[in-house]
Amino acid sequence: MKTALIFRNAFIFPATLAAGLILGGAARADYALTILHTNDFHSRIEPINKYDSTCGAEDDKAGKCFGGSARFMAKITERRDAIRAAGGNVLLLDGGDQFQGSLFFTHYKGKAAAELMNRIGYDAMVVGNHEFDDGPEVLSAFIEAIDFPILLANADVSREASLKDKLRSALVMEVGGEKIGLIGITAEDTGELSSPGDDVRFLDAVATLKGATQAFQAAGITRIIVLSHSGYKHDKEIAALVPGIDVIVGGHSHTYLSNSDDKAEGPYPTFVDNAEGGRTAIVQAAAYGKFLGEVNVVWNDAGDLVSAAGAPILMDASVIGDAETGKRVAELAAPLDEIRNEVIGRTTAAVEGSREVCRKQECEMGDLVADAMLARVKDQGIDIAIQNGGGLRASIDAGDVTMGEVLTVLPFQNTLATFRLKGSDVLAALENGFSQVEDGAGRFPQVAGMKVVWDAGKPAGKRVVSVEIMTDGGYAPIEPDRLYGVVSNNYMRGGGDGYAIFATAGQDAYDFGPNLEDAVADYISKADGYEPRTDGRIRQAN
Repeated sequence: MKTALIFRNAFIFPATLAAGLILGGAARADYALTILHTNDFHSRIEPINKYDSTCGAEDDKAGKCFGGSARFMAKITERRDAIRAAGGNVLLLDGGDQFQGSLFFTHYKGKAAAELMNRIGYDAMVVGNHEFDDGPEVLSAFIEAIDFPILLANADVSREASLKDKLRSALVMEVGGEKIGLIGITAEDTGELSSPGDDVRFLDAVATLKGATQAFQAAGITRIIVLSHSGYKHDKEIAALVPGIDVIVGGHSHTYLSNSDDKAEGPYPTFVDNAEGGRTAIVQAAAYGKFLGEVNVVWNDAGDLVSAAGAPILMDASVIGDAETGKRVAELAAPLDEIRNEVIGRTTAAVEGSREVCRKQECEMGDLVADAMLARVKDQGIDIAIQNGGGLRASIDAGDVTMGEVLTVLPFQNTLATFRLKGSDVLAALENGFSQVEDGAGRFPQVAGMKVVWDAGKPAGKRVVSVEIMTDGGYAPIEPDRLYGVVSNNYMRGGGDGYAIFATAGQDAYDFGPNLEDAVADYISKADGYEPRTDGRIRQAN
């Protein structure tokens, strides 16, 4: 049985609140809890292929696909029932970013996600940055539709009427007779990464968590889990700086952790020690529903972490989807089929668009999208295109390309934005783009109409070595005082992903051009067999 004590909008934990939370009762023995967890599902309600795009029915039948809500319903039900039948305790948690990524979100916004998460039976989730993509009102509607708490401690939403009194900073859940403290945090730069509006203010995660854990401990809550949509690197920093956190269930960086795969970014779980002698176990389950995380955590009588062990479960063809959930997914998919099944062109080979590549170097999808943007507006006196690598969400396989595949790559419904920018400001924009490559940030610039050389060994802000702009006579060095015509997307033009210079210095701006996905679909269609490639337009210095 689970019961919950909930803190609403308590992003600061005062002493009086802590004093009112003393919930006596010492543990009688070691206590074990299995945490099943997901993160960065990104509306992949149907199964995905190896390119993270929607899997075709034939490939699914051939056992080539992964994930999807029906498989998650089946596997989570199986694991939850088995754990409880053995007398164990279990929670199902989500690390954020259920929104954005397929036509299910484009068409239904958060309604389909809410329905299927309710069906699966989640116990809690944290707000991811993409939950703000369509503004706070869509998030508010999602909160009203779900049957479980959604957490966000490091944000002040008191001035945002649609979210005030709806988000919870933290809660205490009683599971198997023991009390578990849960806290939710999200990326501190969500204001740049998404569209929360002017009335939501994001707070320092470390300071927030220190206050929250101290309040829990003062109330006798010593088993503490943080749901963190902050990324693997930041989670490790948090674990070292904030004593008292036993487990961090992560998200945002799409990190694959494993003890048996040398391609993993780290062990599952990853343990981090803090200065007070405590230890935190960090888990994350990649992205797009390819894995279900499962970690078994044990605490001693005093509430100290004793052990944490487990492994992500690959959601491949060996997991047979729940039939009723599959039927409901098919019903939800019916209105989408006409759009996504339209063949708009073909490619001669697969187009690489993975985040692992497009957020750190020139990639095939980046060249395709930037070239398509520039081609669409070249006759308007536009010289260069800059597209954020984080806006590219999937690869495309070889052969026929459907509109659904294009929308999976470009799910944000961005429009082309054109403006004029001094060469010096273009350089500043590129410095921003290269500033967080080590973190896998989405601001990495994919470009057209220019050649860029940059040096990863130099400090952020001083990494651009040279820039050449294509002219009628060939490439020429960028001129700092000259005005250049730039095309980007409206998200970046508004300052997203740190491109504030576009908003503050852009002249003659027009943010309401054609949709980016339509420009790319048209470009592929006209190519009559698009041939993916990279051409060295972005290079690292030797």
